[in-house]
Amino acid sequence: MTTLIQDVVLWAPTGGMIAVGAVALRYHKKAVEHGGRVTALKAQVAEAERRAAEAERQVAVRDEEATHLAEYRLPALVHALQDGTGDLSSAGEPLHSEMAGTSAGSAYLTVLQQVDSVASTAIERADAASRAAVQAVTRSVQALVYEQQAAITKLLDTEHDEKLLELIQPIDHTGNQLARRLQILGVLTGMWPGRQREDVPLLDAVRGGVSRIRDFHRVKVPNQSSHWVASRFVEPVVLAVAELLDNAARHSAPTTPVEVSFLEAHHGVSIEIHDAGAGMSPEARALAARRLTGIDTVRLTELRVPPSFGHLGVGQLAAKYGFRVSIDEEHSIHGGVRVVMHLPRALLASPGTDRRPEPAAPAYAAAPDRERPPAPAPRQAPTQAQTPAPAVEEYPVAEDGLPVRRRSPARRPHPTRPAAVPPSPGSGQNLAAFARGTQAARTPDEETS
Repeated sequence: MTTLIQDVVLWAPTGGMIAVGAVALRYHKKAVEHGGRVTALKAQVAEAERRAAEAERQVAVRDEEATHLAEYRLPALVHALQDGTGDLSSAGEPLHSEMAGTSAGSAYLTVLQQVDSVASTAIERADAASRAAVQAVTRSVQALVYEQQAAITKLLDTEHDEKLLELIQPIDHTGNQLARRLQILGVLTGMWPGRQREDVPLLDAVRGGVSRIRDFHRVKVPNQSSHWVASRFVEPVVLAVAELLDNAARHSAPTTPVEVSFLEAHHGVSIEIHDAGAGMSPEARALAARRLTGIDTVRLTELRVPPSFGHLGVGQLAAKYGFRVSIDEEHSIHGGVRVVMHLPRALLASPGTDRRPEPAAPAYAAAPDRERPPAPAPRQAPTQAQTPAPAVEEYPVAEDGLPVRRRSPARRPHPTRPAAVPPSPGSGQNLAAFARGTQAARTPDEETS
């Protein structure tokens, strides 16, 4: 071809050479345009391939996110809801953060919200049904237990046979333990602990808790304490102490003691309970500490098998009545577990010798002893030397001649009922004179018999 062009150039005149150049230029432009089109087509093909790859990646991301939702996020949410320690955030974050703002990510979040709502409603309904059933059973059994305890108490008060009392005491103690377990179960369902009391010494409250556990003989309690527990908080404190003591006794060897001590604090008083058990694992200690705070809602449907009521019940009492309970092993004097129950001053009452209220005085308080019958005459007539001191010391006489009944410090006095018609002012002296005459008439026969 080169030879042909050379020949054409040689043979052609000057005008022909110009025409050939124009044709070559035109073909050159067309070639350049064709090359540009090819380049553009290649770019379009590359963009299409890139978009296809991105679409495939997005489909893969959505598939992975859907798998992550089904295998991890939904089970985690349901488990947290069933365990009672989680909410929607327990499902975790998406596997790919870029899904957060997409329509698919919003759809997955909607699924989690719906599952959370449905599961929460189902759990609340199941727990409400369980709570109602447990409350009904607890109330009915508590009534029977209290009736049984009243019958046992009456039997203990009326019978004086040592062998019979020895057989009845274990039954009474077992009834107290059963009543305590019913009480703590009722507390978990929102029931009131019951048994409104008067202000009592802190020492008596702790002793009351000791009397409600099986291994009461292993518990060592201090001899004295100057603090008193206010009436409204007596039963919650007694019940909480009993549960903590029972837990300490059951988790330590039967030959080891459970020691109780009091610690005076600036804001109240602390009750320390030390056992000599094997201690607790970090996980168990953390779970117990959380339960003792009472911050979590107790659901009966979420209790483990076998269920554990002690720490849960104490935590509910602490949250409701304002005392605090903590647990640790570092400060245990026997290498076991130390439990500290702190009672703020708001739960305490002013110390006193007798916190029981006095009975209301009758309307005729000016002569309180006139309606009482005279004391029985002694069988032996006292001589003149014996009459003043012993008689006055044993049987003090009022101005009207009637003996004055003294209050016993161990028993609470009962208010007397007013008489329908108040006696006359001189009736007491006449009755006393009649009693002395009768006594003098019987003296000679009794001395000669």
